[in-house]
Amino acid sequence: MGEETVEFEVDGSKLSVAIQGHGRNILYLSASLWFADDSPFAQRLTAHGRVITPTAPGFGPGVVNRRWNQVDDLAYLYLDLIDRMKLTDVVLVGASFGGWIAAQMAIKSCAAFSSITLIDPLGVKVGDRFTRDIADLYGLPDAELRKRAYVDSTVFETDIKKISDDELSRRIRSREALARYGWSPFMHDPKLLSRLRRISAPTQFIWGAQDQIVTTDYGRVYASHVPGATFRQVENAGHLPQVEQSQAVLDALVSFADAHR
Repeated sequence: MGEETVEFEVDGSKLSVAIQGHGRNILYLSASLWFADDSPFAQRLTAHGRVITPTAPGFGPGVVNRRWNQVDDLAYLYLDLIDRMKLTDVVLVGASFGGWIAAQMAIKSCAAFSSITLIDPLGVKVGDRFTRDIADLYGLPDAELRKRAYVDSTVFETDIKKISDDELSRRIRSREALARYGWSPFMHDPKLLSRLRRISAPTQFIWGAQDQIVTTDYGRVYASHVPGATFRQVENAGHLPQVEQSQAVLDALVSFADAHR
């Protein structure tokens, strides 16, 4: 089955949604990082269901409502998307920045979700005001950022001459849009941690054991605030285990979704 693209106009912003595969609904919210491409993982998910992958306003081409500048805006947008598409029994999957959006969605309503998998999500503050919980994505040199994000830093190609114009544009848009939604306070919502208790769908956290963007200690605290959540650590992976250890993440995701179908 080929890929279908659906577009929605919401409050002056255009939302583009790619749909591929068939079967149960899997809503995949990408990591959305300029130094990461997890689209091959989304493609692999199509063997297990109908994969719905939205591109958040600002991360793709098109006009963005200038009033939209918080992750909450995206969370409500995607809940609107679920309503418009009349989705039920959704397997919600979010990675990194997408995991933050997924968590913000889940504290509002879990009515449409059969299970939730969060892969190294951003979005909470677990330490005191003097502790940096989340690496400075904008302040670190690219070489240091790669070392923190990947076990194998060669995954991220840095030779600009080898990057297509389309890919370069994607990276620039992603970098700008991530700052739009997550700059202040930096990559977290101060109220989210205390509201995670509202998540009622079965939830698992998958974490790269060598993640130095947000460590496993951060992840375990995050998971401990979600009632009944499980925490699974993936070895030989950094912040993007779905890229570096895609089969292990896929197996964990599918088995969890099957158990709560």
